[in-house]
Amino acid sequence: MSRETNADKDRSVFPDPVYKDTVLAPLFDSAKDHFIDGFRKIDRAHLVMLAETGILDADQAKRIADALVAIDETIEPEKLVYTGEVEDFFFLIEKELKSRVGADLGGRLHTARSRNDIDHTLFKLGLRGRIDILLQKALSLYSAMLATAEREKATLIVAYTHGQPAQPTTFGHYLSAAIEILGRDIERIFEARRIVDLCPMGAAAITTTGFPIDRHRMAQLLGFAAPLRNSYSCIAGVDYTTATYSAIELMFLHLGRLIQDFQVWTSFEVGQLYVPDALVQISSIMPQKRNPVPIEHMRHMSSQTVGHARTVVSIMHNTPFTDMNDSEGETQTMGYLAFDKAFKVLDLLASFISQASINDDRVASNLDRSCITITELADSLVRREHLSFRQAHEIAADVARAVVALGGALGDDGYAPFKAAFRKHVQRDSMLDEAAFREIVSADYFVSVRTRYGGPAEEPLSEALAAYRAQLTDFEHKTEDAARALASASNELGICFDRLRGTA
Repeated sequence: MSRETNADKDRSVFPDPVYKDTVLAPLFDSAKDHFIDGFRKIDRAHLVMLAETGILDADQAKRIADALVAIDETIEPEKLVYTGEVEDFFFLIEKELKSRVGADLGGRLHTARSRNDIDHTLFKLGLRGRIDILLQKALSLYSAMLATAEREKATLIVAYTHGQPAQPTTFGHYLSAAIEILGRDIERIFEARRIVDLCPMGAAAITTTGFPIDRHRMAQLLGFAAPLRNSYSCIAGVDYTTATYSAIELMFLHLGRLIQDFQVWTSFEVGQLYVPDALVQISSIMPQKRNPVPIEHMRHMSSQTVGHARTVVSIMHNTPFTDMNDSEGETQTMGYLAFDKAFKVLDLLASFISQASINDDRVASNLDRSCITITELADSLVRREHLSFRQAHEIAADVARAVVALGGALGDDGYAPFKAAFRKHVQRDSMLDEAAFREIVSADYFVSVRTRYGGPAEEPLSEALAAYRAQLTDFEHKTEDAARALASASNELGICFDRLRGTA
């Protein structure tokens, strides 16, 4: 006598209501919110490929194509509610297709494919579109930073190290440093896009198929650069996700540091950055306040972007090297929050940098009070008086201490302490007269003599700005080429699909 198994005793009906509410319904809603266009493209491209390879004949392909159009015309995704009658959105569309052309023909569209390769292709399509928007906005920020750096390449600022005034430079030189980093971040985004731009279709569940499909044609019709070669990698490799969100995390970690500097620079005590009224809010109780709160919003939205991106990468940690839900619908759509915040930061920061300006009076005051041109005095003593740098450094330190104790300015009040310090350390008088001393300790002179590669003087900074302009042009050409390729693929898919229907 056979023993009754658990399967024999199972009277449950799919879906369990709790599972339906906590997992299946949210995934269904996510699919209709984010992946409708991707599903349509994949179905149409796959149908074209099946017809071109002879896996489906012309009549079969036409009937399926007409049914897909009818589904698109009659079903309004935003009105769909998950009922549990089918497992997910994919099976809903398959059910609708079968109801129009019959179960046998309707089921033929799924020949040589799986939800595995479909899902990863959907996710790549979703990421690629968002990456392209991110790149457009990042290039707009790059352009705004570069235009401001070119305009302000001679505008003096106080540069800080360890939170203290360190040396004078120019706003253009400072922004150039940020531009270089943004350029490297953009290159990482382009590289992530290159990894995303490889098509998984044709991998089927894991190992491809025995049908004579054309994976290269599928990639071409969907606008991918090429098929992803290894079929196991197509369904198990999540590096397209980790590459994307790692690049995003780094970009906004770096931008957050720049934004934090702007916060310090706008403080009352520093005050070297002026924010126009359009980007300032007032206090509800303190009438004297000018609060540049957009900086705070950029800072916390940058941190949110970093947090969302890092979460996606962390989810991939210690997951198995196989197709698995950890990397799929819930994680992919959660990651889109990183893009949503990133777009806002890039737009706001580009606008902010274009409008903010340097408060020259406050810079001049801070330069005077901080004695930060004293480094050049030491350097000049080495060159003009032939002293060792250490001896020159000791003379300069004595001068700085004396001027700070007086509460004075180095140019106005430093020559007498300089003469005394020079005689003390060298046992002779300096050859520098007061006019030469004043020139040496001026911020303009400090910047002008720093003509080495990468410095803030006119020649190296102009050369650097030209290089950044060339890089921006190269980036813009790459995005234009990518946009043209996608438009061409979309147009070809439309023509080929219409040809199946006899409407081309």
